[in-house]
Amino acid sequence: MYPIVLAHGIARPDYLIDTVFRTLNLSVYDFGLLSDRLHYFRGIGSYLRKHGFEVYHSNVSFAADVETRARDLKKEIHRIQRKSGKDKVHIIAHSMGGLDARYMIVNEGMADAVISLTTIGTPHWGTPMADYVIKMGADKLIGLFKMFINLEGISSTTTYSVQYFNKQAEAAEAENTVFYQTYCSFQDRERVFFLFQMAYDIVYEAEGINDGLVSVRSQTWVDELVSPTGVRKPVPHHEFPFKADHLEQVGWWHLNKMLKVGWWNIFAIRERNYHETRIKEVYLSIARQLAALERKHPYLPNLVTSNVIQSQKKGTQP
Repeated sequence: MYPIVLAHGIARPDYLIDTVFRTLNLSVYDFGLLSDRLHYFRGIGSYLRKHGFEVYHSNVSFAADVETRARDLKKEIHRIQRKSGKDKVHIIAHSMGGLDARYMIVNEGMADAVISLTTIGTPHWGTPMADYVIKMGADKLIGLFKMFINLEGISSTTTYSVQYFNKQAEAAEAENTVFYQTYCSFQDRERVFFLFQMAYDIVYEAEGINDGLVSVRSQTWVDELVSPTGVRKPVPHHEFPFKADHLEQVGWWHLNKMLKVGWWNIFAIRERNYHETRIKEVYLSIARQLAALERKHPYLPNLVTSNVIQSQKKGTQP
C-alpha cells in the first residue's frame, strides 16, 4: 500500500519542540518514552504502524497562509517519497491541513503524487470564527507580528477566502485523479474544550452544529465536484461514529474533564484510554478502507475519474 501522510492543522501545539529536534535531524517522536503520545495526532501514527501501515507525520509552518503551508507540504511529500521509495501517498488531513493539501494538489502541481485525500474537521467553506477574529482586528496584529511569525493562516480560513478558493479550484479537483472524501463530527457545547466554547457559540449562531471551530456544513464540503467540461466527481462523506470536538478528532480526549479530575485519576485514565482508542479506530478504519480500495482497484483515482466521465457521456449518474 502507498504510505499515509498525516497532515496537521494550524497552530500545532507541539510545533516548537518538534522543530528544535528537526534542526538536529532528529524527531522527538522517535524516542520510545514519548512515541507520539504528545503529537498533534495523539498516538494515531504509532497505532496505524502497529497494524501494518506505513505512516509519516508532516511538518508545515505554524500558522502561515495556505500558500506557504502548501509549499511546505509539497516539500514534505517529496521527502516522504524519497524515504519510502513510493511515488504516491495517501493524505489524511485534519482542519487547515485539508486546505493545505487541496491547495497543494491544485496549485503546486501535486495531483500525480497524491492518490487520495481524506479530510477530517476541515473548514472547506471557511469558519465564521476566523471571520470574527479578523473583524475584531486580528489583521492588524498579523501585520504587526509579520516580521517575527507568519499568522496569515487565520485569513486563509475565513469564509470569503475559502469560498474564493473553492471556485478557482473546483474544475481542477473534478478533473484530476485524486480520490477525495470527508469526515465530520460535532460535540455538545459543554463537552467542547473550554477554550473553544466561545468559538462554538459564534459558529453555531452562523452555521449550526459544530466541533468548536468548524461547522458540520463546512466539514462536509460538497456532494460532488463539477468541471465546466461536464466531469462530475462524487465526494463521499462520513460521520464520526460518536460525538467529537476539534481536538478529540485527533486523539485528545475531553480535556475539560481531564483538567478537572486530574490526569492521574485512575478512573479518568481508563475512560480516556477507551475513548482515545475509539478515535484511533476511526483512523484505522480509514486506512483499511484505502488499502481495500487499492487492492480492488490499483489505479483507483483513474478509475473514479474514468467512470465519472463515462457516466456523463451516457447521461447517467455515477
